[in-house]
Amino acid sequence: MEHRLISAIEAALGWSGAEELGKDFVRGSIDDPALVSRIMTPNRLLDVAMRRSLNRPQFRCFQKGEEVHPAIYYTDSVSPRGQSISMVNMRSLGRLLGEGATVIMDQANVFDPTMEVACRALQWWSRERVQVNAYLTTNDASGFPLHWDDHDVVIVQLAGEKEWEVRATSRAVPMYRDADPNSTPSDDIIWSGLMRTGDVMHIPRGHWHQATRTGSGSGKSLHVTFGITKRTGASWLAWLADWCREREIFRHDLDRWHGTGTDVLTEAAAQLIGERPPADFFDAYEQATTLPRHVPFLDILGPLDAVVCTTHFPPQLQEHGETIDIVASGKKLTLTAKVLPALRLLLSGRPVQLEQAAAVAGAEVTEVAEILVKEELCAVLTPELFSGYTGLVTNAGS
Repeated sequence: MEHRLISAIEAALGWSGAEELGKDFVRGSIDDPALVSRIMTPNRLLDVAMRRSLNRPQFRCFQKGEEVHPAIYYTDSVSPRGQSISMVNMRSLGRLLGEGATVIMDQANVFDPTMEVACRALQWWSRERVQVNAYLTTNDASGFPLHWDDHDVVIVQLAGEKEWEVRATSRAVPMYRDADPNSTPSDDIIWSGLMRTGDVMHIPRGHWHQATRTGSGSGKSLHVTFGITKRTGASWLAWLADWCREREIFRHDLDRWHGTGTDVLTEAAAQLIGERPPADFFDAYEQATTLPRHVPFLDILGPLDAVVCTTHFPPQLQEHGETIDIVASGKKLTLTAKVLPALRLLLSGRPVQLEQAAAVAGAEVTEVAEILVKEELCAVLTPELFSGYTGLVTNAGS
């Protein structure tokens, strides 16, 4: 899937693909104001918060370095029949932001179609799971204290300015579940300065960092952080531990008293490691992801006229002479090879208008689209979902 944001990030950071992800701290700038404002604006973030029933930790507010109690800016919206729904009290939230505060929306990709599409594009690009958090800070509010993340992040400054400090790691590639708490920050400051609208920064896992508007006076800052969690040797070994249960030798009790069978067990473990290398783990990881949420297709609501592939990772097309297998999210579909042009179009990750696609991929494209939608590899392209692609991803076949 070609996405303008990915192209812009690569250009800003001097990357030619996802291979540099997680290696070095690097920063740059996107020279496209229209793209930056298209991704997200402060008002759109607040509009998302206003129209949804959000709860902590999906939506949080911080002031003077401490989290504001949700009771201060949440309220119960009560229907005429007495049904209560927790909603953000926008008047109270506005007062907090006017005084100076930071609001955080975790997993904005769940609530906003543009963020959803951007994360999906980054997942297809990196072949890793991605989520995005949005941070809106007003006036001279402070941010989080010095901390490190257990995943790589790509930060895009979308509006205003914010002061940042980035330090080196104090433990090489620390993990969320680790042998060391890694609680002492490094004294080695790699970079400190101002992130302005359009600036992009990549902070690898484990680098200490903090951001603030303290002392900046009136103003605002909106940035999004794309968190990209890469797999490690430890996660590969954990996957192998699940596979070992298939073999009887690993299900036997360990002999505490005589220590017999150790050599055989060691040989079996070495054999398992050789039979299931990291490449197999990569493939299995992608297939283990569940299918995403989307609006179901119901013919009583209207004909199927446009679709888009919504799998977390690019579907695999495996050609076998007169047939072709589509493998994605633990599913395998087998279709006749003559529909390959239609499949390549429909599974491109770009929106497909079926009437237009028929001229490119053949009349069978509609029938194939119906199959893919039924199997949930593609989704109905509703106006709301389409808005996440508009101006960022071109239509397939156009």
